[in-house]
Amino acid sequence: MGKYLLMWSLDPSQIPVDPKERGAGWSLLMGLIRQDQKNGILKDWGAFTSEGRGYSIVEGSNVEVMKMTEQYVPYVLFETHPVATMKEIDELLKHMTG
Repeated sequence: MGKYLLMWSLDPSQIPVDPKERGAGWSLLMGLIRQDQKNGILKDWGAFTSEGRGYSIVEGSNVEVMKMTEQYVPYVLFETHPVATMKEIDELLKHMTG
């Protein structure tokens, strides 16, 4: 199972002008986020104040992460970064130093 840092941003072309519609959209997205957290794939989530973007820490296989992010399309765009754990770096160092 891999760990990933996802940098997310709202697609500006999908954001309604009406504040009530925006609020309804955010409510739907937050429901999906809570479900991902309950399902165990989402480990941490945050929004950068007033920027329409933020981060998520997720754990799972490539396919699980793709399935998770696909549910947010077309409203949210993702930049995905695989993360090496300390244990993995220690394994690399053992290999390098013999």
